Amino acid sequence: MSDDVQSWIKETVTQNPVVLFMKGTAQFPQCGFSGKAIALLKESGVTDLITVNVLDDAEVRQGIKDYSQWPTVPQLYVNGEFIGGSDIMNEMFASGELQTLLKA
Repeated sequence: MSDDVQSWIKETVTQNPVVLFMKGTAQFPQCGFSGKAIALLKESGVTDLITVNVLDDAEVRQGIKDYSQWPTVPQLYVNGEFIGGSDIMNEMFASGELQTLLKA
Protein backbone atom coordinates (compact mmCIF):
# COMPACT_ATOMS: atom_id res chain seq x y z
CA MET A 1 0.00 0.00 0.00
CA SER A 2 1.49 3.30 -1.04
CA ASP A 3 2.15 6.09 1.41
CA ASP A 4 0.57 8.42 -1.15
CA VAL A 5 -2.82 6.76 -0.71
CA GLN A 6 -2.57 6.89 3.09
CA SER A 7 -1.57 10.56 2.93
CA TRP A 8 -4.44 11.34 0.57
CA ILE A 9 -6.94 9.55 2.85
CA LYS A 10 -5.65 11.38 5.93
CA GLU A 11 -5.83 14.72 4.12
CA THR A 12 -9.36 14.00 2.86
CA VAL A 13 -10.78 13.03 6.27
CA THR A 14 -9.08 15.84 8.18
CA GLN A 15 -9.83 18.68 5.76
CA ASN A 16 -13.54 17.97 5.30
CA PRO A 17 -16.11 17.92 8.13
CA VAL A 18 -18.05 14.84 6.93
CA VAL A 19 -16.56 12.19 4.65
CA LEU A 20 -18.12 8.88 3.66
CA PHE A 21 -16.04 6.23 1.92
CA MET A 22 -18.64 4.14 0.13
CA LYS A 23 -19.42 1.89 -2.81
CA GLY A 24 -20.89 4.12 -5.50
CA THR A 25 -21.92 7.75 -5.12
CA ALA A 26 -24.45 9.61 -2.98
CA GLN A 27 -26.74 9.76 -6.05
CA PHE A 28 -26.15 6.10 -7.02
CA PRO A 29 -25.05 3.93 -4.08
CA GLN A 30 -23.78 0.56 -5.32
CA CYS A 31 -24.60 -1.49 -2.22
CA GLY A 32 -27.36 -1.52 0.37
CA PHE A 33 -25.06 -0.54 3.24
CA SER A 34 -23.78 2.52 1.36
CA GLY A 35 -27.35 3.46 0.45
CA LYS A 36 -28.40 3.17 4.10
CA ALA A 37 -25.44 5.31 5.20
CA ILE A 38 -26.38 8.05 2.72
CA ALA A 39 -30.03 7.93 3.84
CA LEU A 40 -29.01 8.27 7.51
CA LEU A 41 -26.77 11.24 6.74
CA LYS A 42 -29.52 12.96 4.74
CA GLU A 43 -32.07 12.30 7.50
CA SER A 44 -29.57 13.80 9.96
CA GLY A 45 -29.51 17.02 7.94
CA VAL A 46 -26.01 16.72 6.46
CA THR A 47 -25.61 19.01 3.47
CA ASP A 48 -21.82 19.37 3.31
CA LEU A 49 -20.84 15.77 2.56
CA ILE A 50 -17.80 14.47 0.71
CA THR A 51 -18.17 10.94 -0.66
CA VAL A 52 -15.39 8.76 -2.02
CA ASN A 53 -16.35 5.88 -4.33
CA VAL A 54 -13.98 3.06 -3.37
CA LEU A 55 -15.01 1.13 -6.49
CA ASP A 56 -13.11 3.68 -8.59
CA ASP A 57 -9.72 2.77 -7.12
CA ALA A 58 -8.55 -0.56 -5.66
CA GLU A 59 -5.74 1.16 -3.76
CA VAL A 60 -8.19 3.51 -2.03
CA ARG A 61 -10.56 0.61 -1.34
CA GLN A 62 -7.82 -1.31 0.48
CA GLY A 63 -6.17 1.84 1.82
CA ILE A 64 -9.21 3.01 3.76
CA LYS A 65 -9.50 -0.41 5.43
CA ASP A 66 -5.83 -0.19 6.44
CA TYR A 67 -6.21 3.43 7.57
CA SER A 68 -9.13 2.72 9.90
CA GLN A 69 -8.28 -0.88 10.81
CA TRP A 70 -11.92 -1.57 9.84
CA PRO A 71 -12.62 -4.34 7.29
CA THR A 72 -15.72 -3.02 5.55
CA VAL A 73 -17.10 -0.07 3.61
CA PRO A 74 -18.93 2.30 4.05
CA GLN A 75 -16.86 4.21 6.55
CA LEU A 76 -17.93 7.53 8.05
CA TYR A 77 -15.49 10.18 9.25
CA VAL A 78 -16.58 13.30 11.11
CA ASN A 79 -14.00 16.02 11.78
CA GLY A 80 -11.19 13.57 11.01
CA GLU A 81 -12.46 10.89 13.40
CA PHE A 82 -13.53 7.44 12.25
CA ILE A 83 -17.13 6.87 13.39
CA GLY A 84 -17.94 3.48 11.89
CA GLY A 85 -19.94 1.71 9.21
CA SER A 86 -23.64 1.64 8.44
CA ASP A 87 -24.55 -0.61 11.40
CA ILE A 88 -22.90 1.75 13.88
CA MET A 89 -24.40 4.74 12.08
CA ASN A 90 -27.84 3.09 12.34
CA GLU A 91 -27.46 2.53 16.09
CA MET A 92 -26.22 6.09 16.60
CA PHE A 93 -29.09 7.48 14.51
CA ALA A 94 -31.67 5.51 16.53
CA SER A 95 -30.30 6.96 19.78
CA GLY A 96 -30.01 10.51 18.37
CA GLU A 97 -26.24 10.46 18.84
CA LEU A 98 -25.49 10.68 15.10
CA GLN A 99 -27.63 13.80 14.64
CA THR A 100 -25.95 15.44 17.65
CA LEU A 101 -22.48 14.57 16.38
CA LEU A 102 -23.21 15.93 12.90
CA LYS A 103 -24.59 19.22 14.24
CA ALA A 104 -21.58 19.83 16.51
